[in-house]
Amino acid sequence: MRPDAPPAPVDHHCDVLVVGGGINGVGIARDLAGRGWSVVLCEQDDLASHTSSASTKLIHGGLRYLEHREFGLVRKALQEREVLLRSAPHVMWPLRFVLPHDASMRPAWMIRLGLWLYDHLARREFLPGSHAVSLRDSPYGEPLKPGWTQGFVYSDGWVDDARLVALCALDAAERGAQVLTRTRADSIRPDGGCWRIDLSRRDAATGQETRRVAVRARAVVNAAGPWAEHLLREVMAVPPTPAAKASRTHGAPSGALRLVKGSHIVVPKLFTHDHAYIFQGQDRRIIFAIPYERDFTLIGTTDVEFRGDPAHVAIDEDETAYLCRELGRYLRRAIAPSDVVWSYAGVRPLLEDAHGSASAVTRDYLLQAQSRPAPWLTVWGGKLTTFRLLSEQAADQIGELLGESRRPWTDSAPLPGGDLSDVLDELRDPATDIAAFQVQLRQRHPWMDLGLAKRWSRAYGSRALRLLDGITSRADLGAEVAPDLYEAELFYLKRQEWALTADDVLWRRTKLGMHCTPAQRQAVADWFAAQAQVGAQAFHHSAMTRQAAD
Repeated sequence: MRPDAPPAPVDHHCDVLVVGGGINGVGIARDLAGRGWSVVLCEQDDLASHTSSASTKLIHGGLRYLEHREFGLVRKALQEREVLLRSAPHVMWPLRFVLPHDASMRPAWMIRLGLWLYDHLARREFLPGSHAVSLRDSPYGEPLKPGWTQGFVYSDGWVDDARLVALCALDAAERGAQVLTRTRADSIRPDGGCWRIDLSRRDAATGQETRRVAVRARAVVNAAGPWAEHLLREVMAVPPTPAAKASRTHGAPSGALRLVKGSHIVVPKLFTHDHAYIFQGQDRRIIFAIPYERDFTLIGTTDVEFRGDPAHVAIDEDETAYLCRELGRYLRRAIAPSDVVWSYAGVRPLLEDAHGSASAVTRDYLLQAQSRPAPWLTVWGGKLTTFRLLSEQAADQIGELLGESRRPWTDSAPLPGGDLSDVLDELRDPATDIAAFQVQLRQRHPWMDLGLAKRWSRAYGSRALRLLDGITSRADLGAEVAPDLYEAELFYLKRQEWALTADDVLWRRTKLGMHCTPAQRQAVADWFAAQAQVGAQAFHHSAMTRQAAD
């Protein structure tokens, strides 16, 4: 461009552009929007398409990190645990874990000490503490081999990870953020003290580019997860920090992101009680076995170095065999790769200097913020449990860069559907409150069967009442496209939660894909294809979102 040439036109202006629709990206967009900044978030695929839907689905302090002496990380996560559980009792709830004692690994006194620390590093208001348990005469010992006679029980939390991401995005949008899925940041370049961002919108079904959008932002947040380094170096053209100056204390990572693949398998239900198990493998890695989707058990995770494309990651045969083999040390019922009904894998972007075992890499995070060539912030590392705190700290730093510090607000704010106070006379604790809400939901809509009432109350919380507005019978839900999945819910997810394909609904907004046959999953895909034909691909959140969807 010639020096005297007019600047290229820009379609939209905002305070902050956030790149990445995983948990950290949507969390930061939500926090910033709630503080009054104008925010645009772009995600190249669907929300939670990658790492944020491939977790072990736990809200936890990380008991095993105590062994690595990461007391600060564990305390930080434990402090967040009950904050999160209160904010969204429909998608997060308490879960008790059984830890069989392996005397060959650690003496019992060491386990008791670790659990005592776990109980006391942060205040607990409603989660019960740990205790020893005899597995000989306990239902928690029934699935185990006879040699496992002693154990411990402690508390943590469960989360529907992909729904948590969707709820944060929904809250951000309702506070004014523009949320653009299937939208890639192709170029981010400094422009007169700000950033010019060229975005490309892609069709959800074909992947073909449908529109280009130019945005001018005062600051950019790089929350691209496994792609964070690529985005910073290639798309933003920010050079690496010189090694002599690189350190966590100076706000720069000491090395490149270390990508570690974590894989999980799902098998038919292995036990009937509602506790989860935490097993220690012979290699001292932790493996969880968790009740999952009513009829299944979720098993994971692995820790494998990964050097491929994070967009194309899958479990391999060795990982599956490893998980089956390690569970075989504990369970009476052996499991084999042929028992696996579903598996998934994700790439964790971990903060490390590329030394040591993958399982020992820290799950802590670092926020790297700079004012030149224009304000930007990159998120390195992190874990699901600390996303809210990370987002709050990122928003604080963005405010400093923009010279407009604004007060944090998310520590006591419920996520969409999490406020049950308008329905319940008295709030007690998350598990009790959501059970009471399910009762209220069926009383208001007696035509709903128990299964649908439970699923909708868990998925949408108090927002289920909006979904049910004007619906007085099952017939009002429209066609049952797949078992327990009606058109009313599909339209809601499409218009409110950016669901544009069958996978968005069956594997991220819900996990109904676990319960459907291939033909039933195809019926959902056909429904979306039919909607696209009649031009129903539109959102209502904002004019910009509608325009980008055209």
